[in-house]
Formats: sequence, C-alpha cells, structure tokens
Amino acid sequence: MSPGTIEERIARLEEMMDRLMQTGSVPTQPSRDDWRRTFGMFAGDPVMKEIIEAGNRLREEDRRNPSP
Repeated sequence: MSPGTIEERIARLEEMMDRLMQTGSVPTQPSRDDWRRTFGMFAGDPVMKEIIEAGNRLREEDRRNPSP
C-alpha cells in the first residue's frame, strides 16, 4: 500500500470495500442454508467412502492406543 496519512489510507480502503460490496463478490452475510448446498454432495462417491473409512480406522486406533 502506498504511503499516506492514516486518514487517506482508511479512505482508500473504504472505497475499495464499497466497490467490492457493490459487485457482490463479498457476501454481506452468510445465508442461513449454506450448509444445505453441500449436504450430500459426496453421497455415493467411492473416494469419499475411502476417506471416511480411513478416518474411522484412525479414530478407532486412537481409542485403543491413547497417547500419553
């Protein structure tokens, strides 16, 4: 960022934020149902099934052999 007084720098940042907010590229608030868009997106995916199984194996090993 170029030098300037604090007031000038803040004014530039505020202008930049205004432009971002107007273009819609920065959400003002997350939607209440954001999680619903991703829920189930990996259903039936064989790679995701492997990942889940590997995670379950690791957790089970940790339960049997807790670290000190």
